[in-house]
Amino acid sequence: MIGRLRSVVLDCPEPLALAPFYKELLGGEFLDGGDETWVVLVDPDGRRIAFQKADDYRPPRFPDPHGSQQFHLDVLVDDVEAAQPRVLELGATLVESNDHDWFRVYTDPVGHPFCLVWLS
Repeated sequence: MIGRLRSVVLDCPEPLALAPFYKELLGGEFLDGGDETWVVLVDPDGRRIAFQKADDYRPPRFPDPHGSQQFHLDVLVDDVEAAQPRVLELGATLVESNDHDWFRVYTDPVGHPFCLVWLS
């Protein structure tokens, strides 16, 4: 092993605007010291997701057969039918309501894809 993962970092236009979406989605607390360029959220299990200001932010295009989603988060939920209206209310967009029986694809308010997944 060379090192350990410390944080997942999302580029975004306004960290202070996007971070609350993920706090509601994942729970947790913000670390002190956040500002308009950098915010860190620590989830209830101690995992870190950070939000970094990118002045020339361009969201990934998904779905796009000629582009990449770059990466996405899988968020485990107990009941997708209960979770979906809550994430949509927070500002998520449903991208793919498909026939899969264990995940649905969304984007956050600035276009990062994520999935709600559940055990079937």
